[in-house]
Amino acid sequence: MLQGTGSDVGKSLIVAGLCRLFSNRGLRVHPFKPQNMSNNAAVTMDGGEIGRAQALQAMAAHVAPTRHMNPVLLKPETDLGAQVVVQGHVLTRARARDYYQLKSSLMTKVLESFHHVQDGADLVIVEGAGSPAEANLRPADIANMGFAEAVDCPVVIVADIDRGGVLASLVGTHQLLSGSEQDRIKGYIINKFRGDASLFDSAVEIIRARTDWPSLGVVPFFPEVGKLPAEDAMSFAGTNLHECIGPEEIKIIVPRLPRIANFDDLDPLMAEHSAHVAVIDSGNPLPMDGDVILLPGSKATLADLDAVRAEGWDIDILAHHRRGGKVVGICGGYQMLGNKISDPDGVEGPARSMNGLGLLDVETVLGGDKTLNRTTGTDVRSGHPVEGYEIHMGTTTGPDCKRPWLMLDGDRDEGARSKNGQVMGCYLHGLFMADDFRSQFLENPGRTDNTRINYRQQVEQTLDDWAGHLEKHLDIKAIEKIAFSRN
Repeated sequence: MLQGTGSDVGKSLIVAGLCRLFSNRGLRVHPFKPQNMSNNAAVTMDGGEIGRAQALQAMAAHVAPTRHMNPVLLKPETDLGAQVVVQGHVLTRARARDYYQLKSSLMTKVLESFHHVQDGADLVIVEGAGSPAEANLRPADIANMGFAEAVDCPVVIVADIDRGGVLASLVGTHQLLSGSEQDRIKGYIINKFRGDASLFDSAVEIIRARTDWPSLGVVPFFPEVGKLPAEDAMSFAGTNLHECIGPEEIKIIVPRLPRIANFDDLDPLMAEHSAHVAVIDSGNPLPMDGDVILLPGSKATLADLDAVRAEGWDIDILAHHRRGGKVVGICGGYQMLGNKISDPDGVEGPARSMNGLGLLDVETVLGGDKTLNRTTGTDVRSGHPVEGYEIHMGTTTGPDCKRPWLMLDGDRDEGARSKNGQVMGCYLHGLFMADDFRSQFLENPGRTDNTRINYRQQVEQTLDDWAGHLEKHLDIKAIEKIAFSRN
């Protein structure tokens, strides 16, 4: 099990890299994360939802993701509360204090899922959440040491040197753990090192003297992992890996919604050299020079639409539309583009209705069971194939739905287009992963460079390169010994 000195220290990606490394060696590897908090979810083949990071880890391990790989997923809806997804399906909604009381009862489900994941695997690599040093939360812990002790799992700690204070974070973690928890940790990994790693040699001795933990390697910063899907909305930089904006590039403007969800829709667009994706933070107007404004998914559509208006982004979007710019909405963003959104059952909070942006002649009613579906289809206009997943609550209907954007499952209309084709929206996440469709979406008459990427191939190659990077800089023999030791 990989635990961390804090959130966003690189646990998810190191687990993914080790999954690829050991899978390439011929082992059947399965990833597992007892509890995750993320609005970036993936739909599994067995009809559930899990954190997007676990889906990437499954891809790295060359196995299909299942709902048991992340049995507890918390999807924040407000600053204080979240939707609680257990074994792929919504169990309840809970405020933070209520969930603290609830989560100890979820250990049975966590262990049940772990045994599903463990079945048939040579190796299970488990990812913790946040830090095990949160001693105030330890009595009900199911994500870190609570789980590790329940299954008698050895632990490796990951620390991020790029954020500073790495010695303090490791020594402080040691000090806040119980004696048995300290002994359960078999070593640590220093992640995101820049510069001459030999300068860290004396630090290794300091850490060893104060914790008795051995170093399992110092991993140099590897910028190419930026090509992999990010787990958290705070992790992506909001632009391409290249910075120059040329006249042939399509500029895509994305307002960063407070409750942005399933933002991995942006990853294939960010990877393209023919596009520049600018994610705009709160307090900034939407740029006037964009070609497309893309409204992404949202975990709370009505609250995020309130935020769009509070920022004045609705005025910017309507002005962009009047200038002839394209406007695209995915899932919650699609709902915002319509005339009205109604929540009669209080799915997102108190029952209410709200006028949308009025750019599509459709209306949305929130409610009913959550749609969780993986599907394939085609773009109605171009005929290019698409595939992806639906993960939403509510239905959208209206005259513009008679001009669907997509045809799914061979005979099911999906989405809507305005009469002039300037505005479009749909519920299908992941459609931009389709290379031909994405290329057509980014088509620019002034473009002379017709090169394009194979997005899936790029992700696969990056996983291989990342695994090779870890193999070069980690003590893999020591990690194998830890993983397969029975003491």
